[in-house]
Amino acid sequence: ADQSDTAVIKDFVSNKNEETTDLFGIAKGKNVVLISMESTQDFVINQKIDGKEITPFLNDLIKESYYFSHIYDQTAQGKTSDSEIMVDTGLYPLSGGSVFVRRPENTFISMQKLLKDENYYSAVFHGNDPSFWNRENMYKNLGYERFFSKSDYTVTPENSINYGIKDIPFFQQSIPYLKSLPKPYLAKFITLTNHFPFLLNEEDQMINLADTDEGVVNRYVTTVRYQDEAIKQFFEQLKKKGMYKDTIFILYGDHYGISEKYEDALTDMLGREKSAIDHTEYRQVPLIIHIPGQKGMTISSPGGEVDIQLTLLHLLGIKYKAITFGYDLFT
Repeated sequence: ADQSDTAVIKDFVSNKNEETTDLFGIAKGKNVVLISMESTQDFVINQKIDGKEITPFLNDLIKESYYFSHIYDQTAQGKTSDSEIMVDTGLYPLSGGSVFVRRPENTFISMQKLLKDENYYSAVFHGNDPSFWNRENMYKNLGYERFFSKSDYTVTPENSINYGIKDIPFFQQSIPYLKSLPKPYLAKFITLTNHFPFLLNEEDQMINLADTDEGVVNRYVTTVRYQDEAIKQFFEQLKKKGMYKDTIFILYGDHYGISEKYEDALTDMLGREKSAIDHTEYRQVPLIIHIPGQKGMTISSPGGEVDIQLTLLHLLGIKYKAITFGYDLFT
């Protein structure tokens, strides 16, 4: 950005409404668990294949959570890393390439740095190589104090598929690390199994393949179902170990999984008539904010991944004064 760009941005930020709601600070001091759900689109919520739910756990969790039903994928070429930069900083990604790769030396006022001022410890968990998307360097810049990556997990051919360790063993092996973190903490988990081209061993399939002309669409429902089961088991273990009640959970789809090339088959699977707005609707990703003990509520006002950061800070009772393009979704 040059100076003329910056003037417009400053004008935009200074004119943003800074109102709060009665939810401001409702999760103050709680641990924060972010779950980035790989390639998860909103159409899977409450959707069935052969009479079975694709996401039975998320469907139940929504009943006791704030569920934002019109949140849009705003990523560009950086995909998951673009989602991360939006959630962590409230800034948009680059139109070409990944911020993580092209701008790792920039100074960012991130959520992790803001929370450090509130005595939070920040860690990130991902079962892939630390060099992928230049994460090992970018995470340090963003203020994460620990990155648990592939070398921290027992990764074998038996517990891996596609891009790496499957989600169920990933969460299982992460819990001892999570338990050891100083409190309060912010912990971000990046799932992996529901990644294109959506491969899964037959013994891990918990739902039938969809019946369309595209194998990618047919397989997608099986990997989403597996991811849902992994998250369910993760929650069960946190409850068992007494790590659930004092935590706020933010679960979100990082970007679309079914590309435009396969959307006709997706429309067929959903039993819909083809429409001009299909492509836009398919870019919706789920956002679920779960605070134990709070009642469920569906919020249908539109938003994007860039809004997640400010919304979380609102619940934590933290006012944000830096440049952000996001809005608090509760206001």
